[in-house]
Amino acid sequence: MTVVIVGGGIVGTATAYYLERAGVDAVVCERSTPGAGSTDRAVGGIRAQFGSAANVELSLRALPVWESFAEQFDTEIGYRTHGYMFLTGEPDTADALGDSVAMQNERGVPSELLEPAEATTHLPELCADRYVAAAYSPADGSADPHLALQGFGAAAREAGAEIRTNTPVEAVTTDRGRVTGVETPEGHLEAEYVVNAAGPWAAQVAAMAGVDLPVSPRRRQIAVVEPERPYPEDAPLTVDMETGVHFAPDRDGDVLLGGHFEGPDPEFDADDYPGGYDLEWVSEAMERAADCAGYFGPESRVKNGWSGLYAVTPDHSPVIEESRPGLVNAVGFSGHGFMHAPATAQVVTDIVRRGDTDIVDLSAFAGDRFAAASTGESHVI
Repeated sequence: MTVVIVGGGIVGTATAYYLERAGVDAVVCERSTPGAGSTDRAVGGIRAQFGSAANVELSLRALPVWESFAEQFDTEIGYRTHGYMFLTGEPDTADALGDSVAMQNERGVPSELLEPAEATTHLPELCADRYVAAAYSPADGSADPHLALQGFGAAAREAGAEIRTNTPVEAVTTDRGRVTGVETPEGHLEAEYVVNAAGPWAAQVAAMAGVDLPVSPRRRQIAVVEPERPYPEDAPLTVDMETGVHFAPDRDGDVLLGGHFEGPDPEFDADDYPGGYDLEWVSEAMERAADCAGYFGPESRVKNGWSGLYAVTPDHSPVIEESRPGLVNAVGFSGHGFMHAPATAQVVTDIVRRGDTDIVDLSAFAGDRFAAASTGESHVI
């Protein structure tokens, strides 16, 4: 059996590795170079704190891979567990966080709901009087997406996968209702399955096979900031749920600062969008971060920055399914693709080999959920 994977980011490359391990021939078609879409622009957060049980299950399947990555793939990826903390000043949101923490605890996630004063144990400069609660897990953390992609890529090639760079997919071919392969500038590639792991281009690839996916490329910005007071490397990645600002420890006391704030969130052309950061945006991000914690005084300095694309669905959870015979979609992760890549790759391998998986309830990631009256379940995290 041969599977063609469209997209050479972390999801596509990890899928090639797990398919080859399962005895399935995998060919990756990457339109540019590996990771050039979203992977190399990701912050690299890894967490099990979600409001959706299905996303928690994906995280729990992925975590052992991240924890053992250096040994398993002979690649150091800078994996560390500095924790994640979600802050809220709204009582209703605090109640929802409490429900999420209870659900996570039932599945073995060591998260907890904290009073603001307790949260300062993990973030000493927190402006605690702004908040009513914090959800925190010490098991969450981060890793380097580029290094992880290199590790998966080398392992996939060693296992037998073919990774073709500068090979855009121009068409998806079908015969009697079943997907049969893809057309590339070098010619036709026949396959029993085509896996759509195209990130921001996912809707375009799906449309080639006659499948309508509500996956939209949305621009997100990151700034590398030298805060007035160095941010401890063991302090959590912190999210203010009302303002949208978030910040994570980087090297040498620096911070990775991000957030999408109120206002327009237009769809961007994945082939043509601003790759840097906007001065107006970074100014607002700094102000919101300063309101959240005392690290970001007036002497804070922006050192660098970039932007990338989230592939966003209406409920911010992915579509993972065989959407039509021979076409498997693994798309729409809404910023969670990196952390869930090892689990997603194993799920896709199961779908290809036996049509289902016991890793996660696939109904939670079915593409037709958006057509239902509820139009997708919404979660606070």
